[in-house]
Amino acid sequence: MLVSWNTTNACNLSCRHCYRDAGIKAEEELDTAEGMALIDEIAGAGFKIMIFSGGEPLLRSDIYDLVDYAGSRGLRPVFGTNGTLIDVAVATRLKEAGACAMGISLDSVDPARHDRFRASPGAWRGAVDGMKSCREAGLPFQVNTTVMDWNAGEVEALTDFAVESGAAAHHVFFLVPTGRAVNIEAESLRAKQYEELLQRIMKKQAEVKIELKPTCAPQFMRIARQLGVKTRFTKGCLAGTAYCIIGPRGDVQPCAYLNMPVGNVRETPFSKIWRENEVFLRLREGCYGGGCGRCDYRNICGGCRARAYFYHGDYMAEEPWCLYHGRKGY
Repeated sequence: MLVSWNTTNACNLSCRHCYRDAGIKAEEELDTAEGMALIDEIAGAGFKIMIFSGGEPLLRSDIYDLVDYAGSRGLRPVFGTNGTLIDVAVATRLKEAGACAMGISLDSVDPARHDRFRASPGAWRGAVDGMKSCREAGLPFQVNTTVMDWNAGEVEALTDFAVESGAAAHHVFFLVPTGRAVNIEAESLRAKQYEELLQRIMKKQAEVKIELKPTCAPQFMRIARQLGVKTRFTKGCLAGTAYCIIGPRGDVQPCAYLNMPVGNVRETPFSKIWRENEVFLRLREGCYGGGCGRCDYRNICGGCRARAYFYHGDYMAEEPWCLYHGRKGY
């Protein structure tokens, strides 16, 4: 099981798709003591991987202490970062604190396109330099790409770039309209584009040794099965079943893109929210609506619950951008 903590809303970039609408530090963010108490609860609830995210998590002055504490509680600390603040000294300090891997965002092999998407000149160079710093410090990293209609054709080239850069994995995130991303919903992929790109990613997996993982496109599990591609993953959508996220002020959501707070760790212990919240319990029952409910692959896919919520107003409704939807003889 893995959990994300948006450690801060502060960020040095202004990415067009940011699900947190990050930029300025939020009022009353969890402080160091509260963060360590949260880590205790996360470890006690049985989680194994803790993702330090943001905003930009490296803007927290106590981030090294938090990483060290997470490791001491038996968690595997990893990061989601834009990479621009990582130099060799930072990468070395992160490794010494116990960070196990960095997820660094890169959305195009073209610096200008990446910088436009991240709304920050120099963001591409900063991310790539961050990767080089991680490699020099011996800190593993992966490349994270948010895919849109304008960069879908670059995915294989980005995988090749990740391989050449020494990345351990390339994770491809399919846009879910939430936060600032609602303003660019028209640029997101649709069902036929999803299907075609997922097939390309699964075929590319057979050509490279690093891990390729589509995120927020759980039908990749069906496609992998249909193509005979082996994957270590057991289910596509993990929202509320093996994953959740905590916001900067302690709000808990089933996933980063399912903008539906179900509790706050300042009011209710995280472990209790995780075990007993009715939204989480319903997600674990897996009684999906529409095509997802009748699909033979529902137990390994699950459909994107956040996308169902955005387009249908029901987080248990069918995945809107799936071509299959349980049809026989597809």
